[in-house]
Amino acid sequence: MSRYARIVGWGKYLPSQILTNHEIAQKLPTSHEWIVTRTGIHERRIAAEAETPSSMGVLAAQDALKQASLWPEDLDLIIAATSSPDRLLPSCAALIQKGLGAPPIPAFDLNAACSGFLYSLHVAHQLIQTGAYQTILVVGAEVYSRMLNWEDRSTCVLFGDGAGAMVLRASDAPGGILSCVAGNDGTRADLIQVPGISASCSDPLVNGRAHLTMDGGPVFKIAVRVLVDSAQRALDQAGLTPADLDLFIPHQANLRIIQSAAEATGIPKDKVFVNVDRYGNTAAASIPIAVCEAADAGRLKQGTRVLLAGVGAGFSWATMAVEWRTNP
Repeated sequence: MSRYARIVGWGKYLPSQILTNHEIAQKLPTSHEWIVTRTGIHERRIAAEAETPSSMGVLAAQDALKQASLWPEDLDLIIAATSSPDRLLPSCAALIQKGLGAPPIPAFDLNAACSGFLYSLHVAHQLIQTGAYQTILVVGAEVYSRMLNWEDRSTCVLFGDGAGAMVLRASDAPGGILSCVAGNDGTRADLIQVPGISASCSDPLVNGRAHLTMDGGPVFKIAVRVLVDSAQRALDQAGLTPADLDLFIPHQANLRIIQSAAEATGIPKDKVFVNVDRYGNTAAASIPIAVCEAADAGRLKQGTRVLLAGVGAGFSWATMAVEWRTNP
């Protein structure tokens, strides 16, 4: 008998502190208009001093479990997608497990940068299909604000902090995750990098070596190309066409990338979900946060066909076709 993986719960957490373009422009030679024109971003959230990827991940996970009418003891596995963990070890997943009060189940981190959440969903999907696990929590949580060079206007304006989570559960009924295409081009690994020791460390001696750097021009071109290619392959695997889609939820990296990829794929603007204007690029947390907001807005109903897509450092990418079915 075939097994399917359905998203039965979802949740998010966003820090309360808002940093606007106007505030950044008071400290750097830039302007609100310059940032919006190039990125579509108006503001972003910044984690408080006591907030970490794991603490935010716990709150997002609690919302997802509540949405699924499940408890931490119902989980079989926890995967944390993050490229800004609290510390090098133990894993962010282990800290989330502790914070939830989950039983001693397997828990591990997966780092594929901004593609990490879809990579993690892909792994969870495969593990459910094999019958190894029944119920899996996937959390995307990032605090990029602590590894940015706040004197570099080309990078510091792009990112924000936050967390999102989903609970996947096995089902014998068709629906849920239909296909996933993932890849990585290691020859482009130097385009986006953080050459430090611990991304979320507040120690200035460490953080001084941990600034994110990015070569924006090539990143833009490659991101659009791989998003378009992987979208078509994911749709082909699922037996769908762009016209069959009800909604496209891309990684919220840059509005121009989103618009270019959607147009090249043949997805109309009214089917594209965008919240990059309010949160910036929250890396692995981007897609689950966007999914939560799409669900809250009533754009994800039973049977909705949605395409999730992301790109990130590495140079990584992943695209997933989902038929929204929330009952296991």
